[in-house]
Amino acid sequence: MAESKIDHPVPVIAYSCYFSRNREGEQFASEHVFSYQIEGMLTINTGDRENVFKEGDFRFIKRNQLIKFNKEPAPGGSFKAISIYLDQAALRSFAMEYGYQSDHVNGLVSDAVTPLAPNPLFTGFMDSLWPYIQGDQAINGPLQNLKQREAIMLLLRLRPELKDVLFDFSEPGKIDLEAFMNKNFHFNVQLKRFAYLTGRSLATFKRDFDHIFHTSPSKWLQQRRLQEAHYLISEKGRTASDIYLELGFEDLSHFSFVFKKQYGMPPSKLLSFT
Repeated sequence: MAESKIDHPVPVIAYSCYFSRNREGEQFASEHVFSYQIEGMLTINTGDRENVFKEGDFRFIKRNQLIKFNKEPAPGGSFKAISIYLDQAALRSFAMEYGYQSDHVNGLVSDAVTPLAPNPLFTGFMDSLWPYIQGDQAINGPLQNLKQREAIMLLLRLRPELKDVLFDFSEPGKIDLEAFMNKNFHFNVQLKRFAYLTGRSLATFKRDFDHIFHTSPSKWLQQRRLQEAHYLISEKGRTASDIYLELGFEDLSHFSFVFKKQYGMPPSKLLSFT
């Protein structure tokens, strides 16, 4: 069974279930997410921090984040998780109805990924969704919206400081481009996504990038990824097949080709010297 989004045009409640093998990847979290790990283990890397979530763990992921993940089924079992997506439209409506507003710009009180302490209220909420999932019963739009609002209320009750994150509707502000790129170069996303996350238009991003790095973003990204690859192979003994996706390359053969062009030898030969 793969990931399913339950009877709603916009993913509000999503159930993930995988068997047999790990699944690795990366994604852009465009909305806040409240999740529960039912079985298996999830590892999330945000560039400067790694979080590991095991069976029974809860988590909150802040919107506008680049994340890498590894979904690992339990030994002899599966990977199962439930996620509630808290989209901006729903949060705006909730804020207007109950008079909430953020007191901090860009949600400064929260990390990209926040582990949430287990609580019977969180557990009871997730358990209320399980009969629909087990019985393969569709959760219609109005009921999903109700559950979404219940999730917001629970987060505000048990983690009231998240108010400043949930109801911060500002777009990313202009930030330190050099620091951001050195942290996130290994994410395989389009330049327009990098531009958005640094608070710039694509044209301004390219102009500022040239001013700082004196080259184009595409050339810099390839060189920076190759530099990191050389370090991981020569100093850490990693193999090309282990790291090419981790560093933002889509294809192993292409990675090997550009690596050899840059360093005069294929990754496998460099590894033999370690």
